[in-house]
Amino acid sequence: MEQDLLERFPPLPDRIGHVGGVESLTLDGRRYYFGFDYSSDLVVSPLIDDPKAMAAFASEYMRQRTGRHDAAYWEGLVTLAVDGTALTGDDADRVVASEDLRGGLPESGGHLLYLLGAATGWEDWFEEAPEVRRAYERLGFDEDDPEFVDHCLDAVREHGRQARPDEWTVVHFHLTAAVRHLPGNWDLLFAPLAEGLPNHR
Repeated sequence: MEQDLLERFPPLPDRIGHVGGVESLTLDGRRYYFGFDYSSDLVVSPLIDDPKAMAAFASEYMRQRTGRHDAAYWEGLVTLAVDGTALTGDDADRVVASEDLRGGLPESGGHLLYLLGAATGWEDWFEEAPEVRRAYERLGFDEDDPEFVDHCLDAVREHGRQARPDEWTVVHFHLTAAVRHLPGNWDLLFAPLAEGLPNHR
């Protein structure tokens, strides 16, 4: 039985054996669980819509500071993840509708953008798009500034893509690159965001 559950949700590449806990969110009315390494700000599992499968996954591929634990132990943490989270102080952040993602840009500094970074990481992708580097240079941003995407998002949300083309270049590149590099089934959450970008004004 446990092996059948594990076959439904293979581990993410290079993310096995992390010390972490269980988080959850609701997407279009359906609850999904996922493993999270808090010390590395890193998602360490696919999105899993079955609490028993989440417990089985964590037992096989995750650890706590006290070491490895069986599925029964993890079932308790899965239950706690329904109402509790260590990632955001606003429970509304954990309720997502695909239509809302298609309809606009994520809020700068918000939970969704944080999760996108935690699921993917973006710092190695600048070489893929020379025009983005040129946009950085024109904007005068420091590449090491951890809030550069937030700055660009704020400008585009306030003034629009037509008035802020360089900021839009940065925002569009990072969001589409992130979605393109999502591990596992995390496109369930973020693909609608990429789908809606061409419609943004």
